[in-house]
Amino acid sequence: MEYIVAFLLAVLTSSLIDNVVLARFYGICSFLGTGSKVKPAFSMGLAVTFVIVLASLVCWPLYNYVLVPAKMEFLDTIVYILVIASLVQLVGIFVKKTSPALYKGLGIYLPLITTNCAVLGVAQGNTDQGLDFLSSMGNAIGTSLGYLLVIVLFALIRERLESAETPRALKGIPIAMVTAALMALAFMGLQGIA
Repeated sequence: MEYIVAFLLAVLTSSLIDNVVLARFYGICSFLGTGSKVKPAFSMGLAVTFVIVLASLVCWPLYNYVLVPAKMEFLDTIVYILVIASLVQLVGIFVKKTSPALYKGLGIYLPLITTNCAVLGVAQGNTDQGLDFLSSMGNAIGTSLGYLLVIVLFALIRERLESAETPRALKGIPIAMVTAALMALAFMGLQGIA
């Protein structure tokens, strides 16, 4: 029971309270780039979710059972980048085969998942914090669900703003930045008052 509570707490904390985009500011490029339409935002969120969870699933054992016993912990970032790049290639191949229109719609942002700070940040953070496997997976699932939630909410808001009477000076990226800032404030409210 204690492990289930720890796992659920890790998921909840990393998805809402310590949101990867709005609290740690990782993954901003794809967040702003694909966050103007719901379908590409949802697809990007699913792709990032898949890569974060699989990367954590592969990187944690590699670090703890290969790099640490070999006393080669200093290679962790390089190993993580290689794992993430491989997973992104697999996601790209899968999306291209199953939905060429979506593959074209995601454009440059799909291969950029390889350099998405959120993906590398989760894998690196799991080992830097010394999380056990269950907490590591809870962190990965929570972070990826938090990313998915935020990018879809952002896209929904931006779609509504396109038809709103926005002052000319705020149209486009400026209103997107204001929206992101307001979302960050709202999510910071979940942290409570210190």
